[in-house]
Amino acid sequence: ALFMENARKGSIVSRANSIGSTSASSVPNTDDEDSDYHQEPYKESYKDRRRRAHTQAEQKRRNAIKKGYDDLQAIVPTCEQQDFSIGSQKLSKAIVLQKTIDYIQFLHKEKKKQEEEVSTLRKDVMALKIMKVNYEQIVKAHQDNPNEGKDQVSDEVKFNVFQGIMDSLFQSFNASISVTSFQELSACVFSWIEEHCKPQTLRDIVIGVLHQLKSQLY
Repeated sequence: ALFMENARKGSIVSRANSIGSTSASSVPNTDDEDSDYHQEPYKESYKDRRRRAHTQAEQKRRNAIKKGYDDLQAIVPTCEQQDFSIGSQKLSKAIVLQKTIDYIQFLHKEKKKQEEEVSTLRKDVMALKIMKVNYEQIVKAHQDNPNEGKDQVSDEVKFNVFQGIMDSLFQSFNASISVTSFQELSACVFSWIEEHCKPQTLRDIVIGVLHQLKSQLY
């Protein structure tokens, strides 16, 4: 009976141990859960930091763009003028850009116009310098020969000089101009002027006419 009693107790202890081990294996690992629990807030805070940094960068970019448009609106004069089509509303970005483009194109045209005016003024200055040199030579020649030129030229001689110049020009004009239509006549006239009325060409014509009259008079 004692032996049977000990065997029964041993069986009960063995079953208890097996049940305990099975229960222990079925219970989840609380240490792992604690580890996961501590890591989850770190992941969330990292995402929050990335989201906050992205938001700040985006806000900084938008502020820079807004400042750029504000600067354009302050620099471009047409943006400051009142636009009655939109009333007192704030100018949109599209309108600011269009007005800026228009103003830049206007500045380019003004620059080109000023460059052309400067070029014209330089030509005028050059012509005045040439005239100044010519007048100085005339004055010097008169000072060297004060008696020269006292005998005035008659109107007939002046007319002969003018006639000789015009005859020479008309020869080239008649050979170059076509009168089949008014459009062709206009085009030929401008071409003739550019080719036969250059300062050097006219100078050569006048010199030739003067030499011819001089040989006739003397």
